[in-house]
Amino acid sequence: MTSLDFSEPSTFLWTAAGLLFALAAVAALAEHRRTRRRHLDRVGWVPWNLVQVLAFMGSVVALALAIKAG
Repeated sequence: MTSLDFSEPSTFLWTAAGLLFALAAVAALAEHRRTRRRHLDRVGWVPWNLVQVLAFMGSVVALALAIKAG
């Protein structure tokens, strides 16, 4: 098994794109759970829609830069 070598910018960008996309997926799941809650008064404090959009946009930017870095 090989370890990740972050000395290459493309490796770092591919990893960042994957992690940001995973964060966007978790935020989508959390928002879905928040909208389907039983106790309507227990809203929560995390703006999951904003987290999802920002993580997805960051993922797209990191993906584009990773492709460009080759």
